[in-house]
Amino acid sequence: MMKKLDKKTSEYTIDMTAIKEDGSFECPKCGKSISPEEPESEDTYQILNTKVVGGFAVLIFSCAKCKSTLKLPGIPTDIEV
Repeated sequence: MMKKLDKKTSEYTIDMTAIKEDGSFECPKCGKSISPEEPESEDTYQILNTKVVGGFAVLIFSCAKCKSTLKLPGIPTDIEV
């Protein structure tokens, strides 16, 4: 489930349960598939900001198709790769 934050600015928070196994999800406004497998570019998305809140990263980015601001919270910062 995705929650719209503000009607005027088209800001959305992406619910972690809406993310598919491959890490992709759809923009809640236009339906464009956004995937971490695709490199950041004018055709996919643009990272606007990253911040850490309580040990979890919050990624804020913009959909390249509709320019909505998307917020992806809850990414653990202590993941070992």
